[in-house]
Amino acid sequence: MKGRIHSFDTFGTVDGPGIRFVLFMQGCALQCKYCHNPDSWEMNAGMQMDVEEIMNEIEPYLAYYRSSGGGITVTGGEPTLQAPFLARLFTECKRRWGLHTVLDTNGFCEPSHARELLEVTDLVLLDLKQLNPERHIELTAQPNDRMKRFAHYLDELRKPFWIRHVLVPGWTDDSSDLIELGKFIGSLDHVCKLEILPYHRMGVYKWRQMGKEYPLELCPTPSDQEVIRAKELIDKGISLR
Repeated sequence: MKGRIHSFDTFGTVDGPGIRFVLFMQGCALQCKYCHNPDSWEMNAGMQMDVEEIMNEIEPYLAYYRSSGGGITVTGGEPTLQAPFLARLFTECKRRWGLHTVLDTNGFCEPSHARELLEVTDLVLLDLKQLNPERHIELTAQPNDRMKRFAHYLDELRKPFWIRHVLVPGWTDDSSDLIELGKFIGSLDHVCKLEILPYHRMGVYKWRQMGKEYPLELCPTPSDQEVIRAKELIDKGISLR
């Protein structure tokens, strides 16, 4: 079995604890207007690698991952589209090296499809983009029902997970939406951390290289104060539960 790989980073520091090997998977059912990897959307693109080839890329850096409390993170694209392959990869990482495993997902996945993968996942980073159903479709081209079900499934499993929310001015920063997000988070018992990620424009050049018009050309990066405001509103929603 081979996976379709977009790219990888041997020294990741923002996708889970410690220093991590970050594997970007190819393919995604969402088309977020602010996506910084639009070249990862197409399922049949990317390079094909088997588990052993990926293990060979990880092994030279094991000392850094172990000493920092890091490990391996799979992201994308959307990694759950290739859940059976990643279940094998995580199983081998644990069997051979005892590595900490992280799944970074948008949750657009039927829980049953990811069950085997989650059994060998230590931590999930769940990206909740927008709780308002209509705005979620406008932002990502997909509904958010699956994301909500996936969050509740993680909670039922008692799987530790972080909630990530990208703060996009004019799209995900409405007061009522942020409070609703907080209420939803407050309904979950196993959320270990909330990360508010400020929208950035680092992937705009990829849209241009692909001949695509970037949808958020006029969207500004949020200020530190706007991030603080968003956190306060989410916390307010959490306290209402």
